[in-house]
Amino acid sequence: MNLFFEIHQGLPREGPGDNESTKRAFSYVRDLPAHPEVLDIGCGPGMQTLQLADVIDGRVVALDLQQPFLDELQKRAKSAGVDQKIETVRGSMFELPFGDQQFDLIWSEGAIYILGFEQGLKQWKCFLKENGSLAVTEICWLKPNPPAEVQNFWHEHYPEMKSVEENLALIEAAGYEVTGYFTIPESGWWDDYYLPLEAKINDLRLTYQNQPEALSQLDEAQSEIEMYRKYSEWYGYTFFIMQAK
Repeated sequence: MNLFFEIHQGLPREGPGDNESTKRAFSYVRDLPAHPEVLDIGCGPGMQTLQLADVIDGRVVALDLQQPFLDELQKRAKSAGVDQKIETVRGSMFELPFGDQQFDLIWSEGAIYILGFEQGLKQWKCFLKENGSLAVTEICWLKPNPPAEVQNFWHEHYPEMKSVEENLALIEAAGYEVTGYFTIPESGWWDDYYLPLEAKINDLRLTYQNQPEALSQLDEAQSEIEMYRKYSEWYGYTFFIMQAK
């Protein structure tokens, strides 16, 4: 766990995405009040949290289980001049410490898979106000019949991974209306996530060059990067924006 944080400490993001995708997704959100209450689940160091705070005249509650990420978010929020709009909460998405119908908008980039896409859609709905919206990114197959190597990789790491069309059907079944969806660009994987992560991995290989267990963890992190480098046309993160019916 300590090595995990050493790998991820100081990265711009904890998963694929970019500010342009966050802003584009926000443009699909309907019926927000003038001063919305927003919940960002699994916020990490909060690049998207800062973006949300910048575009709304309301409050963003940023939740994450890891205090170091929340500490980093608070520093970044103060530097960006939006700290008065952001409240950080340490907590688990499995036991959200909020009341029913508390939020106008729930946001989650690259984190709903921890709970499970279908379960997240169902369990988070009760926290939305009437006509509230949910915006999430979920890793999806973009084309059928992927090569065996990438199919086996994701079957091991995320066997519940589905196609965009299958996830759209789950959204409808969970009682939402889709107001927009799109796949984030490949640059959203590289610029603020994989390239900084790869640089950190290479630096840590020197630090841990005589520690096989640590090197094995670094190899595993690198293998995910290499898989996307080879097979990016087959899978990606899709932004789904929806409104509770």
